[in-house]
Amino acid sequence: MDHFTSDIIQALVKKDDVTEIFRSHLETAVNTLLKTELTAFLDYEKYDRVGFNSGNSRNGVYSRTLHTEYGDLQIDIPRDRNGDFKQQTVAPYKRSNDTLESFVIHMFQKGVTMSEISHLIERMYGHHYTPQTISNMTQAVTEEVTAFRQRSLSERYVCVYLDATFLPVKRETVSKEAVYIAVGIREDGSKEVLAYTVAPTESAYVWKELIGDIHARGVTEVLLFISDGLPGIKDSIHSVFPKAKYQTCFIHVARNISHKVRVSDRKAICEDLKSL
Repeated sequence: MDHFTSDIIQALVKKDDVTEIFRSHLETAVNTLLKTELTAFLDYEKYDRVGFNSGNSRNGVYSRTLHTEYGDLQIDIPRDRNGDFKQQTVAPYKRSNDTLESFVIHMFQKGVTMSEISHLIERMYGHHYTPQTISNMTQAVTEEVTAFRQRSLSERYVCVYLDATFLPVKRETVSKEAVYIAVGIREDGSKEVLAYTVAPTESAYVWKELIGDIHARGVTEVLLFISDGLPGIKDSIHSVFPKAKYQTCFIHVARNISHKVRVSDRKAICEDLKSL
């Protein structure tokens, strides 16, 4: 999950297309689910001595291509030696899927529950999983997400960037929601995604909760916060880090100024602003 959010941040900063990031991480997630599903079926981990002389074992994989809205996924379907394993993650013989993305990406969102995942699978395949099977299938993903969101942070950051981007999220319908992301910079210049959350809109109240979460996980000092100047965000920051300085993002300042001048004057004014 750390790599997922870091890749998203880098793409947003560079204004790259995030489609390939979703595609690659979706491919990894689906293959992980398939492996975990086989483990649940065999009831023992790979290389576990419990599996010796159990009467069945893993027997390699066969590859399939699954077409999705994010691009083609190269899927490795695991097999068991007895031929009894029937995976449910990818529908048999189906080469395209318009709901699988919702299932996997939904698990990355805040507040995923086993009942939600079970409901999605049942809608997709008409097959009901027991809570234990659901737990086994999602454990590999949810543990990684939970560990990322609860990990301890460094005590001090020179700078923390706060920004939100709006991405399409499919729940009952598809609509754009705000993805809040906090990126910290250490004294050595290295960057770290500190926290993220998802909400329908961007607000100072949600930022206050996210900043409070950062503080609760070990951050005691931030020298400078930088954001887009959202109304109320400065008060939200100082309610948690009263000694921190605040600065409006230069890019947002330049963007706001360019919208208030004539188009013919924008280039000259922006160049002068850069010199300042």
